[in-house]
Amino acid sequence: MSFASVLVLNGPNLNLLGTREPAIYGSETLDDVAKLCRDAGERLGLSVDFCQSNAEHQLIDWLHAARTKVDGIVINPAAYTHTSVAIADALSAIGKPVVEVHISNVHRREAFRHHSYVSAVADAIIVGCGTQGYVFALERMATILKNRAAK
Repeated sequence: MSFASVLVLNGPNLNLLGTREPAIYGSETLDDVAKLCRDAGERLGLSVDFCQSNAEHQLIDWLHAARTKVDGIVINPAAYTHTSVAIADALSAIGKPVVEVHISNVHRREAFRHHSYVSAVADAIIVGCGTQGYVFALERMATILKNRAAK
């Protein structure tokens, strides 16, 4: 039985997981990651809604819709991490806890990947843990939500 619901959002090109640059992103597919998240959510008492889009406006629309439907957001904004003030603003506007996750260690990559607009509004940031980072993000989100419920 779930005590809270979490939206797991994925940005552009993550639909290519498993085939896109496996040396960086691994061989797991996005479907594998969705299963990993749902299994972790079940273990943690979280209901997980898992979505991916290459379109910035779709991610923002999903965030707006989630405003009254979920308790927290786990987001891998992918390339929008470094470019989208709009996604950061949407996350801030909905007022839910946010955990940002990245499969690769963005700080060991190109300099433009070192800045994240999303990090400024995130409660936690997980980078460089591969797809296991999604599990860590959900574990952190469960703790954040339990702590808020206890207050």
